[in-house]
Parts: sequence; C-alpha cells; structure tokens
Amino acid sequence: MENQTIQEGKTMAIISYITWVGTLITFVMNNDKHNSFAAFHIRQMAGLSLFLLGISFLARYAGFAAGILGIGLFVLWIIGLMGAIKGEEKRVPFVGDLFQDWFKAIG
Repeated sequence: MENQTIQEGKTMAIISYITWVGTLITFVMNNDKHNSFAAFHIRQMAGLSLFLLGISFLARYAGFAAGILGIGLFVLWIIGLMGAIKGEEKRVPFVGDLFQDWFKAIG
C-alpha cells in the first residue's frame, strides 16, 4: 500500500478504534474518501464491536466466561489500535480474516 494512502487514512483508522461511535463516524467519513487503509481498520473494529455485543449478551448468563472473553477482546482491540497507529494493515489474531470477509462491503 502506498505511503500516501496510509497517511491520509491514518487518522480515520485510529478514530475507528474509539468505541463503536468512532467506527460509525469514520465509516460515514470514509464513504466520501474511499481510503483503503481506513476501510481495513473500520472492518476490523466493526468485527470487534460485533463480538463485544455478543459478549455483553453472554454476560447475563455466564459472567465469568464473559469476563475472560472481554479481556481477550480488549487485547485484540489493543493490537488493532497499535496497527493503526503504526500505519500497518495488521489483522487481529484469530478473527481478523473473518472480519475482512464479513465486512468486505465496507470500503
């Protein structure tokens, strides 16, 4: 990927990791600009947000298990955020490929 594309999309990529609201804002912003670097990170965070929603439902029935999964999700979020800050298209471990496939319409 070109360095210019990364630099233009880096701010949007970082903002996408600031709660689901940031993801929604950058999704709307990226519809005008169509930056592939930002779209990559928006897809990653959209998947993490979906998993967070699932974990929050699970917390009603299995609080301890949801807590463990929540910690794991937090680690994946840190990995994704660090990739955006460094300007890398680094997929989050285990599920990053799924997110890219599930949300391929974002771009």
